[in-house]
Amino acid sequence: MDLLAIRWNVDPVLIHLGSFGIRWYSLLFVSGFIIGWYLFRWFFRREGISEKLLDPLLYTLLIATIVGARLGHCIFYQPEYYFGTWKGFLEVFQPWKGGLASHGGAIALILGMWWFSAHYGKKNDFDFMWILDHLVITVAFAGCLIRLGNLFNSEIYGDPTSLPWGVVFEIRGETVPKHPAQMYESLSYLILGFILLWLYAKKLDKLHRGFFFGTFLLCCFGVRFLIEFVKEESTDFSFLGLNTGQVLSIPFILLGIGVLIWSGIKKKPAAAVHPAPAPKEQTHYAKPLR
Repeated sequence: MDLLAIRWNVDPVLIHLGSFGIRWYSLLFVSGFIIGWYLFRWFFRREGISEKLLDPLLYTLLIATIVGARLGHCIFYQPEYYFGTWKGFLEVFQPWKGGLASHGGAIALILGMWWFSAHYGKKNDFDFMWILDHLVITVAFAGCLIRLGNLFNSEIYGDPTSLPWGVVFEIRGETVPKHPAQMYESLSYLILGFILLWLYAKKLDKLHRGFFFGTFLLCCFGVRFLIEFVKEESTDFSFLGLNTGQVLSIPFILLGIGVLIWSGIKKKPAAAVHPAPAPKEQTHYAKPLR
């Protein structure tokens, strides 16, 4: 027995109500959207965007995240099960049974924000890149909470380790300490979120559009790429010694670099820019007769 290891045997269900239960993961997942709603309200108020857009934005984010993350898991990690059997195919539409992939969620969020900006952006003085810049600040904090939820589910952990913070996930039948890879990611996202939030609060007028989005992609998926080296692989896929998570992270890292280069070339203000109101036409009245 490793006396230095942390023994983890927490019930993933927070509240049991007969056959129904409220899981830690669900609570933390929803909390990420609540935090995002309040952050966007602040963004909108600060930059003069109508707060009426908060509700449709929330619905778009919620649908895109769940659908994209679920499809990402089914397509990238277990396609032979989900698309090879009727039982598996029906489970594609049952995300509560587990299996959400951050890469699929990221792709769906980008597509969802493209639709949102196309539908609401022009008449409210923002564009696709503006909404992505603000979105990634909220996603960093949501990602932190989701990975914390993975800890309560005792899932997405790493390889065996002798480090003093190694965790024995007893509820999964583990007997040796493993890297708490989900906590590595959670802490990384939290730090990234606070850095981006500080830059938004203090340096917004000096930054260019695309800076937040590019920085997030580069840092988030760069960290994800590195953490994959100590994470247990959920598939047998390997390409040039890289696992599925690392291969899927590379396009996002390259996209982040590309967006930062684009941002430096375009130098468009990061904050929303509202056109000046048109001057009122002067009305000329006839002089009164004397």
